[in-house]
Amino acid sequence: MKRALIVFGIIIAFLAFFFLTRNQPTNTVKDSSKDSLPENKQSLSVFTENLEVPWEIVFLPNENALVTERPGKVRLIENGVLRPNPVVSISEVEAIGEGGLLGMALHPDFKDNSYVYLYYTYQSRGNIRNKVARFAFDGNSLVFERNIIEEIPGSNFHNGGRILFGPDKLLYITTGDAQNPALAQNTSSLAGKILRISDEGDTPADNPFGNEVFSYGHRNPQGLAFDENNILWATEHGPSARDEINRIEKGGNYGWPEVTGSEERNGVISPVVQSGGNTWAPSGMTFYNNFLYFTGLRGQALFRFNKETKEITEVLLNGFGRLRTIVLGPNGHFYITTNNKDGRGIPGPGDDKIIQALPDSLN
Repeated sequence: MKRALIVFGIIIAFLAFFFLTRNQPTNTVKDSSKDSLPENKQSLSVFTENLEVPWEIVFLPNENALVTERPGKVRLIENGVLRPNPVVSISEVEAIGEGGLLGMALHPDFKDNSYVYLYYTYQSRGNIRNKVARFAFDGNSLVFERNIIEEIPGSNFHNGGRILFGPDKLLYITTGDAQNPALAQNTSSLAGKILRISDEGDTPADNPFGNEVFSYGHRNPQGLAFDENNILWATEHGPSARDEINRIEKGGNYGWPEVTGSEERNGVISPVVQSGGNTWAPSGMTFYNNFLYFTGLRGQALFRFNKETKEITEVLLNGFGRLRTIVLGPNGHFYITTNNKDGRGIPGPGDDKIIQALPDSLN
């Protein structure tokens, strides 16, 4: 009888505990970072590291990637792994100041001809110059094929350096003023311009000044991108802030050095937006879902620009430091390079890196 009472007491205690606790909250920690985004959108990771001032990324048809390093090397990222040895080391590259091996672009018919175009700084008869040269990629190495355009004025600073094939299959090239501002207003000079040439280096018949110049009055443009309407946009470094986002028009004068920031003058195209007293030091740019995304070197952030409202939002501030380039990869991810080993940043462990991020995860 005593044993039965003990068992009955245990059952009563268990039932009381069950009814008292079944509606009570459990002691868990909620991850509020996943409230607004599904788990597969929480993507921000290091894609590749231990690079030496990476300047440009292009993805090949097989989804491997080529990366330029400013000291003069092109690296291959194969199946997500950085190949130890470069696919080419260009001894001619003069990596001084902001110069060196900079922009890169694939020929629109790369699948057929394997052509890769490189923009870099070099020495010519004792002067600093920039050029675009064409190489052929055989899957393992880049082999020099020919020079496309040479003798672009260069300097320790203000070398421009971005190259991009447009929807017209012509090559667009940004050049800096080579620390000689007057050259930017001289349409006979290649400095301080956006150039447009054929894939062989010829001048298109409809270029506005009968030479390679497409637009002029630029100080140091470092970003180029076409939007969904095939309109060309550029980012540009201003003097002591007053950085710019410009909508590029054929034959347009963008004012430097006579007009900067919000100043206006007849015959000069004003920036769509400019940074005022802030400094972005904008470089690479791309379009995604009708928004323009661009990297900031001194701004140390990724910025998103709304063309309709002209609003600019900082969308990536994760302590990665100076950001140089952004491209949209074939898998729908952004790939963003750091430039903390360029002499102006503070290198951290693993620098320089390529950061991978899903665009829709950036707020």
